Amino acid sequence: MQIPDKLPTHVSIIMDGNGRWAKERGKERVYGHFEGVESVRAVIEAGVEWKIPYISFFAFSEENWGRPDAEVQTLMELMGRAMLAELDNFMEHDVRFMVLGNRARLSDALKADIDKVMGATAANKGLTMILFLSYSGRWDILQAAEKMAHDLIEHPGRPVQPEDFSRYLVTAGIPDPDLLIRTSGEQRISNYLLWQTAYTEFVFTDTLWPDFRKEAFREALQTYALRDRRFGKIK
Repeated sequence: MQIPDKLPTHVSIIMDGNGRWAKERGKERVYGHFEGVESVRAVIEAGVEWKIPYISFFAFSEENWGRPDAEVQTLMELMGRAMLAELDNFMEHDVRFMVLGNRARLSDALKADIDKVMGATAANKGLTMILFLSYSGRWDILQAAEKMAHDLIEHPGRPVQPEDFSRYLVTAGIPDPDLLIRTSGEQRISNYLLWQTAYTEFVFTDTLWPDFRKEAFREALQTYALRDRRFGKIK
């Protein structure tokens, strides 16, 4: 399998289509979420093989809390079990695991699972895998603005640059995505990484997330490799 010469530093993925994938097979929506875990594993394995430094996934938005309680509970339990089940693989392949988002509505049990896996992998130096959980771009910008305002009150007169604001986002220290992939044919970013994707390249694919495996990932990377990124400048 030929890999493009120009690979992104940070790939972020909006995982969409789990429910439709399950419905097409006459199953409950949650069945698609279970199968979607296999796609996450396949993408991370490819990222490790191809030496992509950062891969992030939009796992659960703040708006998703409005879904039926049974589905939300199943999703949260699935994420907790999946991250614990992958811990040995993370350690074997030197993967650092992170969860970013608003933890206020997460259960104590899930927060404990997150802390366990993040703590165990914190010193790993290979690929960084990020789950955005209970996250929204507007919330991220708001909480960053509140932190920055507090600091400016304590240090008045300090000039403010865009890069200064980035330090208050939950992604502080993480490079902005070079490539954002959204599956299932939808062409929107759904309140995700609104600040961070200012100059991100977008690839939209009709593939439903449970069907998105290594070859589909490679195709998205190939599309990215053909892009001419100018960041608003003239080359």
